[in-house]
Amino acid sequence: MIIGVGIDVAEIDRFDAALQRTPSLAERLFVEAELYLPSGERRGIASLAARFAAKEALAKALGAPAGLLWTDAEVTTEDSGRPSLTVTGTVAACAQALGVRSWHISLSHDAGVASAVVIAEG
Repeated sequence: MIIGVGIDVAEIDRFDAALQRTPSLAERLFVEAELYLPSGERRGIASLAARFAAKEALAKALGAPAGLLWTDAEVTTEDSGRPSLTVTGTVAACAQALGVRSWHISLSHDAGVASAVVIAEG
């Protein structure tokens, strides 16, 4: 059963400008594993914008409740390259209260826009 669906888009240049203006913003939005590739190289801005869009889409799939922490939702990448979500803390508690058992996520970025769709399934 689908509990919620969320979609979001982020203009990549605008997101980059926000990170440049407020350097501490990245640490408030992402866990370290999202910021850096396994090689230690910093993830590209388009990929970060897509991950931010995923967190916004996840909040929408949960009904946009107050009090969710950005870092309690982590966009991970499976060995196959498929994106997935790991939720903890505030996000996990909200998802559990709604009966969410699994997540489906899709990320994309093209033509200066990053987008994400998140489906919460019970």
